[in-house]
Amino acid sequence: MAGLDLNKKLWRIPQQGMVKGVCAGVAQYLDVPVKLIRLITVLAMLFGLFFFVIVAYIILTFALDPMPDDALYGEKQPSSGDLLNAVDEELAAGEQRLREMERYVTSDTFTLRSRFRQL
Repeated sequence: MAGLDLNKKLWRIPQQGMVKGVCAGVAQYLDVPVKLIRLITVLAMLFGLFFFVIVAYIILTFALDPMPDDALYGEKQPSSGDLLNAVDEELAAGEQRLREMERYVTSDTFTLRSRFRQL
């Protein structure tokens, strides 16, 4: 638990859950085995916190978003550096097209064609 990622989001993981995936989501968020979270939940219910656990589970079921399939199966999200590089490449390509258009519009060929169209 020492390496908790501050950018992590708490999700429900219905694909891995037994009921609604709340315990699986909490286990993934805390980076502990899901069996441990389920054991703690059951023990808390047995030792007098039954109502509290059920209410908390129901609230978390509706409060937490289900984890998207692409995040579940580990598809790598692009980093901000990758996104900036992609945007930079798009801007460079757009600038190149703009220069080619400007070169054509200011050329003698464009002027000649435009004069022919006016006739």
